[in-house]
Amino acid sequence: MSSETPSRPPLQIDVVSDVVCPWCFIGKRRLEKALELKPEIPVEVRYHPYFLNPWIPREGMSREEYLTTKFGSVARYQDIAARVAAAAAMEGLIYAADKMNRQPNTTDAHRLILWAGRGGGNAAAARMKQRLMDLYFSEGGDLSDREVLVQAAAECGLDAGEVRAQLASDQDVEHITRQANAAKDAGIDGVPTFIFAGLAAISGAHPPEVLARAIEQISDAIWAEAR
Repeated sequence: MSSETPSRPPLQIDVVSDVVCPWCFIGKRRLEKALELKPEIPVEVRYHPYFLNPWIPREGMSREEYLTTKFGSVARYQDIAARVAAAAAMEGLIYAADKMNRQPNTTDAHRLILWAGRGGGNAAAARMKQRLMDLYFSEGGDLSDREVLVQAAAECGLDAGEVRAQLASDQDVEHITRQANAAKDAGIDGVPTFIFAGLAAISGAHPPEVLARAIEQISDAIWAEAR
């Protein structure tokens, strides 16, 4: 009979978020910092789509029109943008509101994340998601421009020609839409939402210490029950 201590199984963390949600941008980095605080706990992080602004047309719209529609005017968003930029900077991120000229529908962005994950697993999906977020929030990239998406995909190791053809089709549009709608139907009305082992959920871009504590508590509970 083996006397070896069985290894702790990975804690599954499901993250529901959108690539144009600034707090999802910040929340992703805070989750990564939380994982660094608990290197002894194995995890499996999976990203799921959410439509922060499902009313935006597939071709997107100007940032000015978007802010006016959502907040009443561009000026009304300035204080919010300043708070977001400050929070992002605390995490080593750049939130460049002045560079954002186009507000995209994120169906195609979520398709890229899905395709990256299919080819390279959860880590590849996370890289694709990060690239899209950096492109949008820090570089002012137009995520409604398919060639911008193709370039981002190529930078993350996907085949540019294949992605271009896929984006021109309806491949996985229904799948992404169904997943995003399922999140809302499940009661998720704020993102990011972190779901731990399907047992507990935390909504919002909480500090790394809060997320680390949740990771430890839930992992310990599951591990104790398994043993």
